[in-house]
Amino acid sequence: MTKRIRSAVYGSPFYRMSLVGRTPNKLQLVPEDLWSSQAARADELFHGRYIFAGEEIRSPGRPPWIPDGCSEDWIASLHSFEWLRALKNHGGVVAQRLARALVTDWMDVCGRWRPLAWRPDVLGQRVAALILHAPFLTSDPSDEFTTAFYQSLTAQTRHLTRVVDQEVGGSRRIAAIRGLVYATLCLSAPARNISNVLTLLDRELRSQILPDGGHIERSPKQQCRVLGDLGDVNGLLNAADVMVPQRLVESLDKMAPVLRCLRHGDGGLACFNGSSEGNADVIDNVLKVSQTDGNPLYNAPFTGFQRVTANKTTAIMDTGSTTAPEGNIYAGALSLEMSVGKERLVVNCGPYRGGDNDWRLALCGSAAHSTVTIDNRDSIDQNSGLTSLADVNREEQSGAVWIDALHKGYESILGLRHRRRLYMDSGGEGVRGEDQIELVREVSTDGLQSRALVARFHLHPSVRASLIRNNDAVLLRLPSGVGWQFHAKGGEISLNESIYFGDGGVRRRTEQILASSSVTTGIRVLKWAFQRIAAPT
Repeated sequence: MTKRIRSAVYGSPFYRMSLVGRTPNKLQLVPEDLWSSQAARADELFHGRYIFAGEEIRSPGRPPWIPDGCSEDWIASLHSFEWLRALKNHGGVVAQRLARALVTDWMDVCGRWRPLAWRPDVLGQRVAALILHAPFLTSDPSDEFTTAFYQSLTAQTRHLTRVVDQEVGGSRRIAAIRGLVYATLCLSAPARNISNVLTLLDRELRSQILPDGGHIERSPKQQCRVLGDLGDVNGLLNAADVMVPQRLVESLDKMAPVLRCLRHGDGGLACFNGSSEGNADVIDNVLKVSQTDGNPLYNAPFTGFQRVTANKTTAIMDTGSTTAPEGNIYAGALSLEMSVGKERLVVNCGPYRGGDNDWRLALCGSAAHSTVTIDNRDSIDQNSGLTSLADVNREEQSGAVWIDALHKGYESILGLRHRRRLYMDSGGEGVRGEDQIELVREVSTDGLQSRALVARFHLHPSVRASLIRNNDAVLLRLPSGVGWQFHAKGGEISLNESIYFGDGGVRRRTEQILASSSVTTGIRVLKWAFQRIAAPT
């Protein structure tokens, strides 16, 4: 169904009438809410501050349900109603009154179908949130609010049943299915049709969860989100005394180690493929809700990530093919992030969540990642939207680790291949790398051309950097005072300005190390290293 037809059908009065029917006046199963929330979010709502996806709108009078100029992520977050948790956890009559007022206002303004507000994933999140917090919202089952609340909730559920596997895919479809599981188990008596919902979930898990436990979108953020959603489903099935499907159990067991693989020492996520750092407490909560134990997975060959750790030094490398989480293609092939203890050293720039398309495209590009750019181009074949990775090898000996990975994204564009080798010694004192560019074929009709070769290493905003030794090295100082030094062979070193959106979508100024050279014929090799500086005795 096209957007135009969908809008005409779902927006019609006749369709709205089809959503009316028998309505419960209470939950048949009251789900347990195992999630924590940030206390500051409740204070923000009290003061009419709506902060989502790195953007803030102040609207003391009423919520801006249909704002102009806001990103899709911002609008989806508002309409998901997951912020109700903050008001519930705040507690008290004032918090309940505000929550009921916000829900009532939404029912008045958006109670009928709207494209984004009723998109299956947003609808699934909202249905689950309203069910989770129904006891907080509907303390009096006989008042007008409770009647209107359950009428709206039932209508939304009927629509969700019809569209749960339409319009969206990937992690968004999992979110929609989660909402339908909540509705099926908590609004029905007895829980009818749960087998149909679980059949749909099984199909999605079979196609979305890779053999090593990674999610197909290859995004740390979506790995975390899907694991949390599946943990909720697992907990609710147990509470309803419904047999948990084996594939769901296996998915939980395999996904948790991959999520741990994608965390830095500060507990936050690596900024690959549209992910920001996130909140360490929330990630801990996800792992708790999923009820899984285990260590991080260090080699995720199907998902395409490699993790190397030694003596609190951590390096995470993207060795997978490009995907398009939430519709955005990130050209971060062979990009690297690095942390020391709880302090981040090398990062990617993170995702842009605002409404400016130029910024969004810039943050998706190769230059926004700690990897190599050639001829100022992205490492993506725009015709296919895929970066082809091959020959990813990992060797370990006496605590030291070598990773060797090759991608062919530049082959169809420039006739070049990029190979990155990464080595960490057993003590975590040194991280060495080698970027090799090989000419496979000449794509220019004008003969051989010199191509600009730049290896970028974006630094976390907390890192202080300065050029030393006649610009032959960079001194790096972490907030704790720990020092590292960067040097390179085969290219000129410089320090340039950069930008970081990895901390909650907030734009922060930072710097990036550039090791610049050029490539024409044969093989070009650029070697570089990060070396810990011994503390003075």
